[in-house]
Amino acid sequence: MNRFKVTAIVLAAGQGKRMKSTVHKQYLLLKNKPVLYYSLKAFEDSQVDEIVLVVGKGEQEFCQKEIVDKYNFHKIKAIVEGGKERYHSVAYGIQAICWECKYVLIHDGARPFVDKEMIHRVVDAVQVSKACVVGMPVKDTIKISDEKGYVCDTPARSLVWQVQTPQAFDKSVIADAYNKLLLEEENLSAAGITVTDDAMVVEYFMKIPVKLIQGSYKNIKITTPEDLKIAKILLD
Repeated sequence: MNRFKVTAIVLAAGQGKRMKSTVHKQYLLLKNKPVLYYSLKAFEDSQVDEIVLVVGKGEQEFCQKEIVDKYNFHKIKAIVEGGKERYHSVAYGIQAICWECKYVLIHDGARPFVDKEMIHRVVDAVQVSKACVVGMPVKDTIKISDEKGYVCDTPARSLVWQVQTPQAFDKSVIADAYNKLLLEEENLSAAGITVTDDAMVVEYFMKIPVKLIQGSYKNIKITTPEDLKIAKILLD
């Protein structure tokens, strides 16, 4: 048992337009189980105490029957409807967290290869750093382009990471960050700032350093049909 309560928010509200499928990517079958099943199973079997599942509009009943009940998940304490943007879905997930929760892990349900060891590392790290993300150093050289498509910078590869999920935060930190984001979202949009992950919200509004924790090159996100083919190979 944890001396503190840990909640995982698993996001499954995306439409997955790049998948070019009538079925949302999180429900596509991967070895006869939905993609979403695998990340939920990892959190179910981990030290996480509770799971909040965020789903698309009108999908709560479906997920309760076809995911939670069918696969006998006991740690899913709430299924909430997501919002227009990813950050809206995260905000609704945070609102559903129990008051006793100390730390929050936020994970994309389309990343089926999160595992117990990765979750353990990030839970250990967040107790020290208050904000951390899993990721891996990039293998390729990265180029920064200008608006016309010309290279304007080549950052040192040793300092560049590809960021993954789960991302973990002290509950008070992530809750405050998202409250500020929702108050300022129109100003951010007007300034052309796009929120792409949860660490970015904490960096921008809370000015707290975010610690990078080793994830796995296997921890891919299912976004395109090619990703699904790769995932099937990785499961073999």
